[in-house]
Amino acid sequence: MTAKTLLELKNIEVSFKTRHGVLKAVDDLSLTVQEGEILGIVGESGAGKSMTGAAIIGLIDPPGRLSAGEIWFGDERVDEQPQRLRGREISMIFQDPLTSLNPLRTVGDQLVETILAHMPVSREEAEQRALDGLAEVGIDPERINAYPHAFSGGMRQRVVIALALATEPKLVIADEPTTALDVSVQAQVLDLLKRLCRERGTSVILITHDMGVIAQTSDRIAVMYAGRLAEIGGTREVLTNPQHPYTQGLMASTPSVDAKSFGQALFQIPGAMPKLDALPPGCAFNPRCQHAHERCLQERPSVQAGRAACWLLETEQEGAA
Repeated sequence: MTAKTLLELKNIEVSFKTRHGVLKAVDDLSLTVQEGEILGIVGESGAGKSMTGAAIIGLIDPPGRLSAGEIWFGDERVDEQPQRLRGREISMIFQDPLTSLNPLRTVGDQLVETILAHMPVSREEAEQRALDGLAEVGIDPERINAYPHAFSGGMRQRVVIALALATEPKLVIADEPTTALDVSVQAQVLDLLKRLCRERGTSVILITHDMGVIAQTSDRIAVMYAGRLAEIGGTREVLTNPQHPYTQGLMASTPSVDAKSFGQALFQIPGAMPKLDALPPGCAFNPRCQHAHERCLQERPSVQAGRAACWLLETEQEGAA
């Protein structure tokens, strides 16, 4: 049975009006998320990953705005009134749980308040849902009256996951949910998120810069660069056969436990992500790409054959033909 499309972004653009002109943090981005799917969005800092998540949920701060494109959730266009679905159908897990939790209120109060705000239940039912939610993420329900500072970083992230799932949303946007956590706790949090979403059939957009996190969690990968989509495809497909030179660089710079790589320096992509007010013409990656040719410097590529936005693919296809 073919999965149904839950979320669709159609050529969206997030721009900021400044003294120096209009800057595009997300530029002509199109992608879909299927029901029950985990889509990983990966790229360096400044690629537009978090801004994409903020655009979906309608949390772009002025002077930024969604300046073009459409966002569809099922059969409903949501970019015009995202607050209708925010918190109920779409929820978000932010990078730092300390900024997501009110330090002056118990975790139980915050869970109950969230449930009452978005679901037609009594306070008694909300309190029971809060207890069940904590137990589901591996926290002793007896700690429902504890304050956020009484929990470790990993436990606070579990509380945030419980908050995000408390209203039984259809889509969860997880923005760097394992930042600042050690490796063992990171694995626990990711396994918990995967398990809960699989059991509920919830879709997830996992935003990260860590290819290792993407590899063990997502069903598909969208690689972003300078606000644009560089490559998209199945996780195994992209990781084993990356098409875009940027994706290839990300893979080459990922640490490996392979004995052959022991003692060798990690690959480093030369240069840095361009600033929004200094994007080069043509392909935004061309100043850092060892394969760049004349066309790359002049024309902007789009995703070819459903995989990567790179003129090299078109050249190879023409040669094969």
